[in-house]
Amino acid sequence: MASEPIAPELPRVTAYIALGSNLREPQQQLQAGFAALARLPGSELIARSSLYRSAPVGYGAQPDFVNAVAALHTALDARALLEALLAIERAQGRVREFPNAPRTLDLDIALYGEQVIEAPGLSVPHPRMHQRAFVVVPLAEIAPLAMVPGRGRVRDLLGGIDAGSVTLLRQAAA
Repeated sequence: MASEPIAPELPRVTAYIALGSNLREPQQQLQAGFAALARLPGSELIARSSLYRSAPVGYGAQPDFVNAVAALHTALDARALLEALLAIERAQGRVREFPNAPRTLDLDIALYGEQVIEAPGLSVPHPRMHQRAFVVVPLAEIAPLAMVPGRGRVRDLLGGIDAGSVTLLRQAAA
């Protein structure tokens, strides 16, 4: 009996996804976001940070956010990953009323390996991530040695932000 040819393993990239929510039970929204990330095709959720509370940036008349970062090994290219993240946001009720509006779930590609990508609707590393404690603190928890192109290692970015602007809510599951 002939066996079917085995498809070659697609190359995988480690991508770091920033998660945020400030509507409809934000902690549960992030837990559902982690679960949805774990189900992405060609991907494996390899790490997840603790949950952190942070004040809104940009539009201040809204509730505080709950934030975290997830690490994925993925065979999805950056554009396909972005499309998958947008689909997860929509499935969880995300509505884009105006920039920096309150949201049920926000999923952003913070890093995609060490690649720099500038394309319509897709900028990696995520713009201003190196200035945002709500991204850098949880990212440093799970990947302190990750390299942010043009900025250096994540652990070294901690000195340039107000890490006290985020508050630990819940430790990551062991």
